[in-house]
Amino acid sequence: MTALVEMRNIVKVYPNGVVANDGTHFSVMRADIHALVGENGAGKSTLMKILYGMELPSSGEILLDGKKVRFHSAHDAIAAGIGMVHQNFMLVPSFSVAENIVLGQEPLRRGLVDQKRAEEISNELANQYGLKVDPKACVANLSVGMRQRVEILKTLYRGAQVLILDEPTAVLTPQETQDLFRAARTLIEQGKTIIFISHKLNEVKEIASYITVMRAGKTLGTFESASTTHKELARMMVGRDVLLETNRSSSERSAKVLEVKNLVCTSDSGKPILRNLSFNIYSGEILGIAGVEGNGQTELAEVLSGLRPAASGNALLHGKKILNQTPRRVREMGVAHIPEDRLKNGLALNVSVEENFIVDRYFHSPYRRGLGVQYKQVRALGKRLIDAYGIHTSSGAQMVSSLSGGNMQKVILAREFSAEPRLLIAAQPTRGVDVGSTEFIHARLIEQRSKGAAILLISADLSEVIKLADRILVLYEGENVGIFSDPARLTEETLGLYMLGIQKQTPEEMEAVL
Repeated sequence: MTALVEMRNIVKVYPNGVVANDGTHFSVMRADIHALVGENGAGKSTLMKILYGMELPSSGEILLDGKKVRFHSAHDAIAAGIGMVHQNFMLVPSFSVAENIVLGQEPLRRGLVDQKRAEEISNELANQYGLKVDPKACVANLSVGMRQRVEILKTLYRGAQVLILDEPTAVLTPQETQDLFRAARTLIEQGKTIIFISHKLNEVKEIASYITVMRAGKTLGTFESASTTHKELARMMVGRDVLLETNRSSSERSAKVLEVKNLVCTSDSGKPILRNLSFNIYSGEILGIAGVEGNGQTELAEVLSGLRPAASGNALLHGKKILNQTPRRVREMGVAHIPEDRLKNGLALNVSVEENFIVDRYFHSPYRRGLGVQYKQVRALGKRLIDAYGIHTSSGAQMVSSLSGGNMQKVILAREFSAEPRLLIAAQPTRGVDVGSTEFIHARLIEQRSKGAAILLISADLSEVIKLADRILVLYEGENVGIFSDPARLTEETLGLYMLGIQKQTPEEMEAVL
């Protein structure tokens, strides 16, 4: 059979000499779900950007339905029937669902946008592909799962026959993930073709017929999903055996490290975000926070790290108030923070790896003497942390902006863990990193727990929360709706019901676990 999409001997070399794709081959059959997996920096994203017209290959060729094509822009790819749903949605929050779906290709009536027809089109698409949405709803008020449906419908409206889904389940609940999978299968039944990019091997195995593995810019091979295992895929991706299960001993409560009481946080417009939130974290414990994104997790991390003011309530670290302090003061009290957005809040992109290691300590000994920075000490710290955390860099002087996403995350981990915190706030610590880096990060979190740190783990990956946490607290609309003391006995589906607000514990049930 002729492949619908075939990419032959694709090479992409950037002006700085970085080889992203090195003779890559990739082909996809019509009306199939085909997964593309590999480590960060393996070349997956670049390959898909080339297919979608966002990048031009240095050499190689693309065939679509047996005919050679060359895309100079995303507009060219869309015109040829290729669409891409990005991990970071490209919607206008203030617009309605229908307005977003037809944006740029609006139906007109007497020279004006025909709003009624736009809503009819949205309903027709939603019914055809099993992606139910409310055309009149404002996108800003939708759940993450619903926003993703809008993105897919927007792509289908533009005539996409091939859909590239980039990490589509990264922020979905188990129920939303299954909804997406059902919709994907409906699309396949109607002749569409899906390229599914993900780090979640269990989901890849569930949804894809074939899996292509990339490493270091090359294609290692394409395999039938049913004939390969999670361990085999991980080994091919990383080049070594990967520990998919986390070794962790049981934990007993020790001294109380953090006590949060009736915490209230509001948006700039005064809208409540966190509502009378109370919990404790103990030394040597990981408290996992589960919840659909947008239910207060980001604000909780920012309030506790000094990046956002609290409206009321209290938070005591070993009995001392940490709310509404400066970030430097909070850090000096023993709080470390792995932010969910490493580019915005975690790194200074235009300086070196070494300089990023000392952004929280450059002002004191041994890295400072008088008005001067002690560069010998900085270089020694850099070498030690680069070696200890396996950061792939030419030297400590390399600019952080030139590192892969996984190595950027390791720079943050090295800095935060080496601060030897009393309280570690880890927000989405493995988002967007591959299985090898995830294994490493999980091991380091367990190591910090063993050293007696109290860890607040915020993650959209429920398998990660269940695997690592000693207790799990579920947030819904800024409130604690459930807390569980035995995560090993929980299923992702059960947590998902609490995350969606379908189930809620009584105050007495929660008090027994708090």
